[in-house]
Amino acid sequence: MPYSTAQIRNVALAGHPGAGKTTLFEALLHAGGALQTAGTVERGNTVSDFDPIEKQRGHSIDAAIASLDHAAASGEAVHLNLVDLPGYPDFRGPALAALDAVETALVVVDAAAGVEHGTRRMMERARERGLCRAIVVNRIDVDGADPARTLAQLRDAFGSTVLPLNLPAGGGARVVDCFGQADGDSDLGPVADWHQRILDQVVEVNETVMDHYLELGESGLTGAELHDAFEQCLREGHLVPVCFASARTGAGVRELLDVAERLFPHPGEANPPPFVKGSGFAAQPIATTPDAEAHVVADVFRIVHDPFVGKLGVFRVYQGTVRRDSQLFVDDGRKPFKVGHLFRLQGREHVEVDRAIPGDIAAVAKVDELHVDAVLHDSHDEDQIHLAPVAFPRPMFGLAIEAGSKGQEQKLANALHKLAEEDPCFQVEHEAETNETVIRGLSDLHLRVQLERLRDRFALDVRTRPPRIAYRETIAARAEGHHRHKKQTGGAGQFGEVFMRIEPLPRGAGFEFVDEVKGGVIPGQFLPAVEKGVRQVLASGAVAGYPMQDLRVVVYDGKHHPVDSKEVAFVAAGRKAFLDAVAKARPQVLEPIVDLEVSAPEAHMGDISGGLAAKRARINGTDAAGSGEIAVSAQVPLSELEGYAAELKSITAGRGRYALDFSHYEPVPPQVQQALVAAWRPGHEDE
Repeated sequence: MPYSTAQIRNVALAGHPGAGKTTLFEALLHAGGALQTAGTVERGNTVSDFDPIEKQRGHSIDAAIASLDHAAASGEAVHLNLVDLPGYPDFRGPALAALDAVETALVVVDAAAGVEHGTRRMMERARERGLCRAIVVNRIDVDGADPARTLAQLRDAFGSTVLPLNLPAGGGARVVDCFGQADGDSDLGPVADWHQRILDQVVEVNETVMDHYLELGESGLTGAELHDAFEQCLREGHLVPVCFASARTGAGVRELLDVAERLFPHPGEANPPPFVKGSGFAAQPIATTPDAEAHVVADVFRIVHDPFVGKLGVFRVYQGTVRRDSQLFVDDGRKPFKVGHLFRLQGREHVEVDRAIPGDIAAVAKVDELHVDAVLHDSHDEDQIHLAPVAFPRPMFGLAIEAGSKGQEQKLANALHKLAEEDPCFQVEHEAETNETVIRGLSDLHLRVQLERLRDRFALDVRTRPPRIAYRETIAARAEGHHRHKKQTGGAGQFGEVFMRIEPLPRGAGFEFVDEVKGGVIPGQFLPAVEKGVRQVLASGAVAGYPMQDLRVVVYDGKHHPVDSKEVAFVAAGRKAFLDAVAKARPQVLEPIVDLEVSAPEAHMGDISGGLAAKRARINGTDAAGSGEIAVSAQVPLSELEGYAAELKSITAGRGRYALDFSHYEPVPPQVQQALVAAWRPGHEDE
């Protein structure tokens, strides 16, 4: 079906694990005519969960995309792009990246479980990115479902702007409209009551519409006025509409599809995407326009390594038209690539298309330069343009990894690189000091899935072990340091003398090197050598062998020799003067503190809280996670969490899960510092 940008709707299904996102995804595709029969998670035949590991585990791991072309009840044809996001926090890297590709986040809530921790998390993420938000209360017909209680919870959690567009009736067997009509009854009371509430909420956002309403009543409002006011409410967060449905039986699904087509914004109506030009403090907001004739601007939000088509870059077009056989640049690259094949995604299927217009989600294959957040464009006027960075959680759960057999090292390196390209929260690092390859993710489950992929997709067996904790060193006081480096071995000697002052900086400030030398006592050409010596210690550590941070070094005096002074002498002098100062500045070892979120059945909370207290944890609070679960949030030293996955599994009989986010660094207890200093390799500090 040919369509325009105004006919496109981009909607992401988000929410807590188990709320029924994937089943609703299938039901919408079926109701819209894209599927003859809806698949089920239990049978493993859904469009979105096509990865073998997803089928085996029974839940989504990656973001999946499919679309449908459908004639709305109004008669207008609409192209709807649906994105099914994983609900588990362990896999929120792909979910957060894909949120930028849509205008509307549709948060799915289980009518039996109510507002859960994942509900709050995705509502907040969507609000932060300026997306229009809507809620669908799913499973309204199951045992234990309480739509009235769930709606009350939603309004309590997210405010009075949460109002229903339709209401369940007949015990969840059907839904009735309460936005477009004011008559009838529902399971939540008279339709007229809710109709009046949502009408009042919509009209008050626009003064002109409000004046017409006050003067002429509801009958005086045109359909266009109501639509424009509704769209403005969504854009400004003045309304979070709620729909009720049962993805299993189909109740409310066609009505939800009609709401998406009639009332959700198209790419020209939603808040403008947060593009900037430049980086850092120099970055300036820049506007893109959904004009099909303008220069191309598109953003890559997903990388997939497909065994048949190779590396696939999935992108959203914001401006211009991408055509097959056209030429595009990647970021600030000077050499364009040819769009040999252009695909529309339908789950695992790739459907070739001739063009992608503003608002479209499409994919190109076999372009090595592509990465998540790459910008595609067809003019160097668009150099240095990119979306404002997504605040991805920092992966802190790590494993040292090595090939299970000799000769597999390069194959393992290539496979890890591909997995890291696909998931923004999966990182691969090489620890030079220990010569370890370390993989990092958001949780034990996150890394277990990646290890399964190494085995299943790449036929690799690996060995793993816990890595060294990423401790850091710093200082707690000001101090002075001095060293004279003098070496005479016959012929030209070496001479350099340095006086310096060091002082602590706020946590996270990094490192500063300041030149306060007067009178040329250290010639300017030797100051970089002094800094080089300091940076050698910063990298290798001064007391326990860990990198140093959060301090300032001020070089204020020294001496040189007109013949014997050379760069190597001032490198040595700078290094030893810095070590001298650090020893007097109350050096501290810092440990990473992580934000830990544990979800488990309520009956196990006592054991979990007691276990965390023994790990030097600070428990911040608990929150109902739905379905008899409680979520505990705490701050814990990362070093205390080694083996926590097995411990939690034992406590909860396998029903508990957790996720980590990096929080900050803070000093380790004295006894821990003493042990770390003692374990540092002998003689290092004297080198």
